[in-house]
Amino acid sequence: MKNLEKVVGRIESELDEKDQIREIALKSSRLIVRLSGRMVRSLHKEKGQAQSIEELREEVSKLSGLLSGHEDISNAGYVQSALQEYSEAMILMSILENEDVPSPQEIGAGNVSYLLGLGDSVGELRRLCLESLREGDVKRAGKLLDVMEEVFSALMRFDYPDAIVPLRHKQDVARSVIEKTRGDVAVAVSTGRLENKLDEVLRKE
Repeated sequence: MKNLEKVVGRIESELDEKDQIREIALKSSRLIVRLSGRMVRSLHKEKGQAQSIEELREEVSKLSGLLSGHEDISNAGYVQSALQEYSEAMILMSILENEDVPSPQEIGAGNVSYLLGLGDSVGELRRLCLESLREGDVKRAGKLLDVMEEVFSALMRFDYPDAIVPLRHKQDVARSVIEKTRGDVAVAVSTGRLENKLDEVLRKE
């Protein structure tokens, strides 16, 4: 028992360090969620996202460096949720800027967080689609719907148990959202055609 104090002291020191890292990771994860939300909102407004992107990438990089060697904390729900929000924001930005969709490795997110963020992007694309319809831009709404369907097709390739990737709920929600959006766009197209026909009739008179 002569070495018990030394063994326990080492364990205590390691756990103290882990507790401090956990606290920092919690704060960093909350900040990533806030910055991701701010970036998504700025994408809807089509302005001011540059600063948010830089802050977001920097914070994710800091968190990744902090958690190196601490896999248990890296896999914690709050960290994964933050990276999911981050992935969604980065994917959405690439779509709206007509760029290649970044890979999980390129943005520093794990595969699971990335796929869940990809699933969430469908909801944001619907909001953008509805905004386009309200502005009378049916053509843009149609293009966004096409992207939504492409994302959904990609999501449906992953037929795994929730223990591997909990994607089934996201797939179901995406399917429902796309069906609603398809109906909204169809109504707008029909309305536009009717208005055009009425205009033609009125011009002839």
